[in-house]
Amino acid sequence: MIHAYTFGALISMLMSIAVDLWILKTKLVTTAKFWVSLVIVDFFQIFVDGWLTKLSAPIVIYNPSHFLGVRVFFSTPIEDFVYGFSIVLLTLALWAYIGRREETKEKNTSRSQLQ
Repeated sequence: MIHAYTFGALISMLMSIAVDLWILKTKLVTTAKFWVSLVIVDFFQIFVDGWLTKLSAPIVIYNPSHFLGVRVFFSTPIEDFVYGFSIVLLTLALWAYIGRREETKEKNTSRSQLQ
């Protein structure tokens, strides 16, 4: 049986990859820059999530029947890193897409001014 939190994490990951590769076509997930960015975000996520989910006095409590039960570092559910992946990928993909669109507009504007 798949757990609700785990299922949501997997769906969010698959959807964010699909948006990156086929909808926005930024293909960030294929670049080293994306993975370096993710490592930086994950580094800080370890400490923040560790503080929020610490087993001794948690601020956030997860229903054990909703996630795999696999906890890493300071008791962070592994699914939190999957959600983090999705958030980082979608944010950066949108940023790159909008930047690319603006760059295209500027090129078209400068071309029309030359004519």
